[in-house]
Amino acid sequence: MGSTSAHNNEGLGRRSLIKRSAALGLIAVPTMSFLSACASGDSGSDEKVTKGKTTAKNPLGVNETAALEVVIFNGGFGEQYAIDAEKKYNEAFPKAPKVKHAATQKIQSQLQPRFNGGTPPDLIDNSGAEQMDMGVLVGKKQLLDLTPLMDAPSYDDPAKKVRDTLRPGVLEMGQFDGDPVWIMYYAYTVYGVWYSQTNLEKLDSAYPETWDDMLALCAKAKKKGIAGWTYPGKYPYYLPFSLYPFIGKIGGREVLDKIDNLEPNAWKDPAVKAAFEAYYELFQKGYILKGTPGLTHIESQTQWTKGKALFIPNGSWVENEAAPTTPEDFKMMVGAPSSLDASDALPYGTIWASGGEPFIVPSKAKNPEGAMEQLRIMLSEESSKNFTQQVKSLSAFNGGTDGLTLSTAMQSGVDVLKKAGDNVVNPRLQDWYVKLQKEQIGIAGIGEMMAGRATPAETIKKIQGFADAAAKDQSIKHYKHQ
Repeated sequence: MGSTSAHNNEGLGRRSLIKRSAALGLIAVPTMSFLSACASGDSGSDEKVTKGKTTAKNPLGVNETAALEVVIFNGGFGEQYAIDAEKKYNEAFPKAPKVKHAATQKIQSQLQPRFNGGTPPDLIDNSGAEQMDMGVLVGKKQLLDLTPLMDAPSYDDPAKKVRDTLRPGVLEMGQFDGDPVWIMYYAYTVYGVWYSQTNLEKLDSAYPETWDDMLALCAKAKKKGIAGWTYPGKYPYYLPFSLYPFIGKIGGREVLDKIDNLEPNAWKDPAVKAAFEAYYELFQKGYILKGTPGLTHIESQTQWTKGKALFIPNGSWVENEAAPTTPEDFKMMVGAPSSLDASDALPYGTIWASGGEPFIVPSKAKNPEGAMEQLRIMLSEESSKNFTQQVKSLSAFNGGTDGLTLSTAMQSGVDVLKKAGDNVVNPRLQDWYVKLQKEQIGIAGIGEMMAGRATPAETIKKIQGFADAAAKDQSIKHYKHQ
């Protein structure tokens, strides 16, 4: 398994062999009305605390007696890493009240009234299924420019600016239009096809580096009563975590850039068609775990850790999130998208990796300096190591792993990044156009296709329509790769 030598002469051949059809269905789409509501609310108090004195120990000028309020998304990474960093904040500013901390999975619904009323928290971990649309928030000037944080001395080395301590691409992800930095992505996420090395070894198999080998392994597993794939069917926008880099590998990163830029006919690119038809074949051949379209992310991960399916598209937070059900000998690992055939534009190993867990400071935060200082503390080596040890994920701090014993999943992430080299792609739809990515492309588009209720051709046509509508929508701000 894993050899590409048997397929060097295939060219585009296998793509023309994948021809399927299915009845078109419809899935209920959750409302995202908050996205415009929270971004348009301009009422309420705009009273900020008085800025403190700027010193070498207080480079951002934090008011040493002012309160600070933080809201954390309580998902795959939990909240303890943030609580620990907040303790460091209170140690640095003992005259300030204890940091007011809250954790929730309901970011959108719980913070909507506060954004509308002009009284948002100072620092928000804007993540999860109810993530607020950051493209809208940026476009409506609801976020604070974090450039002062980026230009501040780093926590460990005053000779280095914070921006110089970040992993490649993290700062750029927070920039939507020019130089301002609107978002601080704290985690560094490796996306891909996650699997158990132990379960592959039970089948005397290795991770499939070609799509034909992927299908062959799925067929082998099916004979043993094991599904090839599962995914969060209720949140099928997880599928792009492996599907988007697959598209980029087949057609080149420019295909993904055109999609991000909402260019006409971007979704009609042959690379999209080939990738969609390949994934659709998983459904056609019965290689997807029965009942997957009705599973949440936790339920699908649980089925996967129980060995009911070999592969799941996900991000590197999955190790921590799935820990309660993961066997000790699971040997969790991540793989890059398999090669479709010899004509792929990018080599095997091409992966999607980027900043994750987006932290924002609302423009109407009462203590913006305190919020930025909290982030500066989080971007210290000590806090970064604490994060990595607790949640088994890399942070945005470029380091923080020295002396640590990495799990198989984390080591796997480090290894695939090393193998990818410069072949790391970073699609921006999920932070530029959240509604388009989640509700339309994910749920109404790809989700319907993978459930067998729409063909690849029908899905591409539908998604292109969604993208065209978004491109013409003058109520939202549009972004392009620079």
